Amino acid sequence: MNEHIKALNDHGLGGRLARREAVIGIIGLGYVGLPLAAACARGGFGTVGFDVDLGKIEALEDGRSYIDAVASEELSAFIAAGRFRATGDFAQLAACDVIVICVPTPLTRHREPDLKYVTGTAETIAANLRRGQLVVLESTTFPGTTDGVVRPILEQSGLVSGTDFFLGFSPEREDPGNAYFHTASIPKVVAGEGPIASALVQAFYGAVVARVVAVSTPAVAEAVKITENVFRAVNIALVNELKVIYDAMGIDVWEVIDAAATKPFGYMPFYPGPGLGGHCIPIDPFYLTWKSREFGLTTKFVELAGEINVSMPRYVIASLERHLDLRQKTSLGAARVLILGLAYKKNVADIRESPSFHLMDILAARGAAVDYHDPHVPVIPATREHAQYEGIRSVALTADSLAGYHAVLVSTDHDAVDYALVAQHARLVVDTRNVFARKGIPSEVVVKS
Repeated sequence: MNEHIKALNDHGLGGRLARREAVIGIIGLGYVGLPLAAACARGGFGTVGFDVDLGKIEALEDGRSYIDAVASEELSAFIAAGRFRATGDFAQLAACDVIVICVPTPLTRHREPDLKYVTGTAETIAANLRRGQLVVLESTTFPGTTDGVVRPILEQSGLVSGTDFFLGFSPEREDPGNAYFHTASIPKVVAGEGPIASALVQAFYGAVVARVVAVSTPAVAEAVKITENVFRAVNIALVNELKVIYDAMGIDVWEVIDAAATKPFGYMPFYPGPGLGGHCIPIDPFYLTWKSREFGLTTKFVELAGEINVSMPRYVIASLERHLDLRQKTSLGAARVLILGLAYKKNVADIRESPSFHLMDILAARGAAVDYHDPHVPVIPATREHAQYEGIRSVALTADSLAGYHAVLVSTDHDAVDYALVAQHARLVVDTRNVFARKGIPSEVVVKS
């Protein structure tokens, strides 16, 4: 560590970071980039946010936040103090001392890594790169991306990593809607290419978050994030499979999990649902699966988990169809169905990779009439994968509206929903989240799935 400290002190950027004189540029102002920009501004740095979405830029210039984790009042205060501004002019990257890449890393239709946003951003940085800058990738990706993909693009500028500019990786760990952890309080895994880059990336994040966890290489840091998400994906797949098995046996899987969770060691509760959502868990394991093929290896365990999780929306619809027939004497194709909850998790407006869309797709393909209610998503915005739903509005949740549906399908268990009203007036409720039992609302119309 002494060598790292010396390298940091010998480099001009180290001093500017220590004195809070460095300018931080954040590329991508979504659920990762905007909270990070706020943390940097909160830490005393002048911060510039970059995005290709001019609608976001306009909102931010007006002091309007579109991310729950960043309050508009705080954002306005940062702007007034000159510590934050947003722009679509990427030529201004040259004025930044630290550049952080927070862009999406989706999958292609064939479930292979789609790095076009990362490579496109790296090319933009390369066109504006100057000596002495620190560039950090935060986008989740497979091990080897920072060194094997980003570095060669940046070096097309004629500058050399570790000598002229410095490169690092730090995986984002955002959890939208989490009231206990936020950007600055979540431990930050960091790594740099070489001792100077390592010292600089530690100094930067150490100035804006409570705890920095340094690892030896960017590849290790990339593997950390993949490991975290594979762990969750596999365990969710396990309880989803147990749900199917126990349901066939007439056993309530949620009761089983809650009882097992009383064991004070050797067990961690995970809960089933209608499918995986969010940007990380449904996507990141496939990055590892793809990369492993380069080494002639298969990821059977990970791929099996993916198959189980991907199958859950169809399992839920099959359950809905069965109960419609038994209780409503109605076929799925003739039914009116209300999806309760569009966001991928409770109490947020984040609809990325939401299983609710898959449920809607299957229902529509079977001929059912489908609406949704979500207190956090009043209207469906433009999305890459589900453009056909853009502009559809959330229906009001009233006694009359509930009575008009053959079934209500609970996909996301937002706290702001009046579940007692649903239980009282719905004809049939298929609950994929166990929300009625958790809230102590007994009802003969509620079935678990």
